[in-house]
Amino acid sequence: MTHGNCTEVTEFILLGFGAQHRIRLVLLLVFLLIYMTSIVGNIGMILLIKADSRLQTPMYFFLQHLAFVDICYTSAITPKMLQKFMSENKSISFMGCVMQLWVYAAFATNDCYLLAAMAVDRYVAICNPLHYPIVMSRIVCLQLVAGSYLMGSINSSVQTGFTFSVSFCKSNMINHFFCDVPPILALSCSKIDINIMLLTVFVGFNLMSTVLVIIISYINILTTILKIPSTSGRKKAFSTCASHLSAVTIFHGTLSYMYLQPHSNNSQENMKIASIFYGIVIPMLNPLIYSLRNKEVKEALKAIRKKFF
Repeated sequence: MTHGNCTEVTEFILLGFGAQHRIRLVLLLVFLLIYMTSIVGNIGMILLIKADSRLQTPMYFFLQHLAFVDICYTSAITPKMLQKFMSENKSISFMGCVMQLWVYAAFATNDCYLLAAMAVDRYVAICNPLHYPIVMSRIVCLQLVAGSYLMGSINSSVQTGFTFSVSFCKSNMINHFFCDVPPILALSCSKIDINIMLLTVFVGFNLMSTVLVIIISYINILTTILKIPSTSGRKKAFSTCASHLSAVTIFHGTLSYMYLQPHSNNSQENMKIASIFYGIVIPMLNPLIYSLRNKEVKEALKAIRKKFF
C-alpha cells in the first residue's frame, strides 16, 4: 500500500556485518560459543543461588534477577543474528522487529535499575549492618525488583511506540544486526526530532538516575571502609563490592557510548561494535565476574562439586 511517496513497510532487511562467507562462518562459531556460555553461565547462577542456603540473601536475590534479565535481552537479539549468518534471508517482519526492540529495550533498562538496587544493598550492608535485615527486607527487595521491571516496560513501550509511529520512505534496510532505535529512525522520512529527543531524555534519565544512586552509594561505602582500622577488614569490606563495581563500570560505560554519543557518519558502524559488547558479551561476563571474584559463590560451587562428584 502506497501513500504519496511513502510505502507501507511489512518487513525490514537486517544488513548485519556484510562479512564474506568464510568470515561469517568464523563469526557464527564465535558468537554461538559466547551465547551458549552466557546462557549456561546465567542459568547456572540462578540454579546455584536457589540450591545453596548461604546465598539466600538480598544481594543474591538481585543477582538472580540480573542473570534472568541478561538471558532475556541477549536472547532477544543473538539467535536472530546467528540465523542471519546461516541464511541468505536477512529479513525480519515488521511485528518481529517491533517485538525484538520492545524486549531488548525493556530488559536492558531493567539491568540499569537492578545494578542500582544492588548498589543500595551493598551500601546498607556495609554502612548500616545492624539494620540491614530490616531495611533490606523481603518486601523491599520485591518492590525494588518490581520497580525495575516497571521502569523497563515504560521506557520500552514509549521508545517502541514512537519509533514505529514514523513513516518509512527511504528504505527498509536496517544498517544493524538487530532492530534498534537509531538505525530504524535513520530510515524515516518523517521529522524525527521528537524521537531523538525522547531517546536522549529517556536513556539519559535511566542512566543518570541509576548512576547517581550508584555513585552516592559507593561514596558512602568508601567513606565507611576507610574508617575501618585494620587493612584486612578494609580489604574484606571492599571485596564484597568489587564484582558489582566491575559489572557497573562495563555496563554503563558501553551503554553511554552507544546512545549518548554525538551522531556522525561512522556512528552506525561504531554502534554495531558497541552493541556486540553490550548485548552479547556483557551477559556472558556477568556470571564470570560474580563467580570468579566472589568468595561465597566460590564456596557454593565447591559444595556443589563435592555433593555430585
